[in-house]
Parts: sequence; structure tokens; C-alpha cells
Amino acid sequence: MAGCSQEADTAETTTKELSTRTISVDTITLRPMTGSVTASGLLLPRQEVAVGSEISGYRVAEVLVDEGSTVKKNQVLARLDPSLLLAKIAQAEANLAQAKTLANQSRAEANRIKGYEDIGAFSEEEIATRVAKAKNADAGVAVAQAQLNDLQTQKQRMEVRSPVNGFVLERIVRLGDVSGQSQPMFRLASNSLIELDAEVPEDDLANITIGQEATIILPSGIELKGKVRLLSPRIDPQTKLGHVRVQLPAHSELRAGGYAKVVFQQVSTPVPAVPEKAVQFEASGSLLVVIDQNNLARRVEIETGARTDGFVEIKNGPAVGTRVALGGGAFLLDGDLVNPLSKATTSDTVSEKTALDTQVTP
Repeated sequence: MAGCSQEADTAETTTKELSTRTISVDTITLRPMTGSVTASGLLLPRQEVAVGSEISGYRVAEVLVDEGSTVKKNQVLARLDPSLLLAKIAQAEANLAQAKTLANQSRAEANRIKGYEDIGAFSEEEIATRVAKAKNADAGVAVAQAQLNDLQTQKQRMEVRSPVNGFVLERIVRLGDVSGQSQPMFRLASNSLIELDAEVPEDDLANITIGQEATIILPSGIELKGKVRLLSPRIDPQTKLGHVRVQLPAHSELRAGGYAKVVFQQVSTPVPAVPEKAVQFEASGSLLVVIDQNNLARRVEIETGARTDGFVEIKNGPAVGTRVALGGGAFLLDGDLVNPLSKATTSDTVSEKTALDTQVTP
């Protein structure tokens, strides 16, 4: 009977040792986590300017710039054929000269009857007629002068000039086209500024602020540093995306209408975090296997956040300092007894084993 009892105790001890799993553990610690938001969008001019002719009906005689050309304010972009306008100016000048001659004649006739009003040499009707004729002639001179001034102003506008410094995004006009006020000839990027119009999910907009730095990655692989200039106050009801405008420095690789990615870096703040291999994923969500003071396992659901350098932020979960199982926790159930090995202890054991293996003589 004593022998049987001793064998039973040995079997129980062996079973207990087999049911106690040795696993690596680590603790939830505060770590500075640098989160980021990645988005994409189109490269657009910060301010696009449409340039056209202020007068219509004239043929385009010269086009002096093309797409991609850098222009300065008041630089001539195109010229219209002035032949028809010069003919109108010549006619207006002749009309003005004729009006002045008529006005001088009428004024002289009105002046000749001055002093004869009281002696009755001329009737009152004739006197009034000559005075009115002189006034009408002076008015005719003013009208002819105004018409000539208008044509002279049009002559100055036969040259289409750039209203801003920048570069030509699009040249629409061609030689021989007839100018029209409704159709622009050129589209310019004011001050040559191109920026990124990024589409960002609604949830991530709260983590972006005006003036925040961002990294823009062009299709060629070139990275540029930019700053957030504008946050759209509106969210697209269909896509749930908002627009963020990122100001960029001048660069030859920036082309309006192109595509680029952007990474918005967030400020580093200490947050509860665990190694990535401690986090498990199930249908219900993310969880950790917590090891209590009695070395018993317990599965706890968590909410994760940013990821960086092999660690995961714990937004909602156990307190800082709690022990959690690493990779082997996936095979543990609630209440399982474990033999925990801290991360440091595990590293020391591996180092000792490596040293012993090195001493073995082949």
C-alpha cells in the first residue's frame, strides 16, 4: 500500500509539471509612440489663374509662351492682330477732326451774333438755334474723342499679359484663333506654388492640425517636406473622406494633376504599450493573455492604437506593469497555470546555451 501511495504521488507530481507550461512574459510599459497617418491625393496649384483677352473678335497673331514656361507679372503672353483696330482708330481720328471743325464753325457763328440781341437784328429763335448748334457741336467733339480713347485703350490690350508671377499650366490658344472674352487663353499657377490635396478618413482628421509637418512621397521616390495649410470643414457624405491641403516647396518634379502620397507624423507621447507578439487576434477583437500574481493566465480584450518599432499602443486594457504572455499565450486558456520567464531571463538563458554550444569540441 505504501508503494502504491508513493507511485500515485509521483504520477500526480509528474502530471502537474506537465500541465504547467513555461512561457515568456513581458510587462505593459509606458513608451513614446510616434503614430502616423498615411493618405494620398492629387497635386494641384495653390491658386490657378485664367488669362484671356479683354477684347473679342481679333485674330491671334503671336503666342509667345508654352506650357511649363515661367512667366513674370505683366509679361506678354500673346499678341492679337491689330490691323482691323488700326483702321477703326484712323476712322475715329478722322471723325474727331471733322467734329472739331464743325464745332469751330458753329462756335464762330454763335459768336458773330453776340451784341446784336438788343437791337433786333436777329430773331430770338435764330439766336437760340445758333447757340444750341454750337453746344451740340462741342458735344459731338466730346463723343468723337471718347470713341477714339476707347479704341486707343483696346490697342493697348492687343497684348495679353500675365497678371501674376508663376508658370503656365495650360496653353489653350492657337495661332489664328479669334479672341473671345468667355474663353481663357492660358491657365497659370500663381507664384509657381503646387500643393497636395490629400483625402484623409474622417477618423484621422482629428489627429491632423494646421501647421503640422508632413512627408510627401512622389511616384519617382523623391520625398519632400511640407506643412498642412488647410483642413477642409466638410466631409464627403459618400466616401467619409475630408480634404487636407499640404503646402510644398518648389521642385521640378511637382506637376499639377499628378499623384503623391503623404505621411502625417504625430507627436511622440508616452503611452501604455506591449510587444506586437503579445497581441492576439480573434473574431471578437484583439486580446492579451494576462499572468496574475499566482501565475494563472487570463484572457483580456483590448483596444489597440499606433504601432512602431515592434510595439503596439494599448488604448483600453490592463494597467501599466501588468505581466502579459508573449508568443506562447495563444495556447493558454483562462485559469491555466504557467511558469513565467521574463524577457530578460529568457535572453540570459539563450546566451548561456550559446556559450555552452561554443565550448563543445567537435
